[in-house]
Amino acid sequence: MKDGVLLERDGRFELRFERPLDHPVDVVWRAITEPSGLAAWFPFDIEGPRETGAPLRFVFRHGEGDPFDGQMVEFTPQSVMELEWEGPETLRLELVADGAGCVLTLINRFDDVGKAARDAAGWHACLTALGASLDGVESPDGVWAAVHPRYVEAFGPEASAIGPPPPA
Repeated sequence: MKDGVLLERDGRFELRFERPLDHPVDVVWRAITEPSGLAAWFPFDIEGPRETGAPLRFVFRHGEGDPFDGQMVEFTPQSVMELEWEGPETLRLELVADGAGCVLTLINRFDDVGKAARDAAGWHACLTALGASLDGVESPDGVWAAVHPRYVEAFGPEASAIGPPPPA
């Protein structure tokens, strides 16, 4: 699986991942937008209507943190879902058909570069879980711990200043 990249644009930072998936757009769209699909890979439940401009509530499934509010910046069925929450931070998911499958692009924009390696490892683990769920197999354990050192090395110490230690 290809690693994500860290970019700087207009004074903000951006993590970008592209994942080719052997599933059609409609199947992947359900997995990235519907509660039952999100439960397999996304770190929180998203409460609220799936429409541009809608208020949203993000709730951790296992009580890891307090719920927080955000909004749906863009929702174009079968194509784009962009979420925003405090920070400000945005997460944009784009789907493009590619033969019998599709390509998913995940773009996470934020202000504090210190969390880039931590969050890149997190999104990498999430996308691994998404792929496994779509393929009907178990997601491997320990993905975050396995990939975090690569992101620390690739992005450097400034991009690794914030974050918990790898899980035991």
